[in-house]
Amino acid sequence: MKVVIFCGGRGTRLREAGENTPKPMALIGDRPILWHLMRYYAHFGHTDFVLCLGYGAAEIRNYFLAQRGALPTTIPYRRGESESAGAGAAEREGEGACVTVDNREWHIAFADTGEDASIGQRLFAARKYVEQETDFLANYADGLSDLPLPVFIDRFRAAGKVANFVAVRPSLTQHFVSAGADGVVRTIQPATETNLRVNGGYFLFRREIFDYMREGEELVQQPFQRLIAAGELFACPHDGWFGCMDTFKEKQQLNDDYAGGRAQWELWRDPATR
Repeated sequence: MKVVIFCGGRGTRLREAGENTPKPMALIGDRPILWHLMRYYAHFGHTDFVLCLGYGAAEIRNYFLAQRGALPTTIPYRRGESESAGAGAAEREGEGACVTVDNREWHIAFADTGEDASIGQRLFAARKYVEQETDFLANYADGLSDLPLPVFIDRFRAAGKVANFVAVRPSLTQHFVSAGADGVVRTIQPATETNLRVNGGYFLFRREIFDYMREGEELVQQPFQRLIAAGELFACPHDGWFGCMDTFKEKQQLNDDYAGGRAQWELWRDPATR
């Protein structure tokens, strides 16, 4: 299945002073979070990626087109035709790249979807890359998980809905309060112990998703409301591990987990998930 990844975020809430790195390129260890997410999908055989670029597009594109660095083997291509690995930087600017990671090829299409576009606008702009597919996966590019992806794909397909997403518990430190009209508190609970769920950003869409979208709309606003009205939106809960890089504190936590050997998203290191 193709995997659409929304890579246009600026990541202003996780930056250090003076840092202008686009959010998908924020490092966990010595590789961007985007690489970790793509490696997760590739572990399950999904190696055909559409990167919806916005802010920092050149940095993301150049990372995958680089002949040296974090990715050992890179063969750029344009319109599906291989180019020389020794081509100059200017000649390498094409529509995509074929990158070999752990002896498996990743096919990457770069879709320039606008620097200030919303998620819905980015998906709408990337329509030409996926509209021939029966269904496709999508992700926000800032969340990692130990989600058993094949199990959830089976659940999504069994539900038979146009749009599907994984619902996770919020990673908030606040406590939620329930009180009556008289102000008397009935309960106070940590957010993680409530029944509340948030959109985890792991999606499966059927190509009919575009029938519910209009140009310029945000994905989870007007299109999702139309899907809800039609009974075509499905959420599947995941109670396993989920980590998001939305703030600098969360970035530090992911790096601490990685450095301490607690990178629970690295399912490719666990033989039981093969």
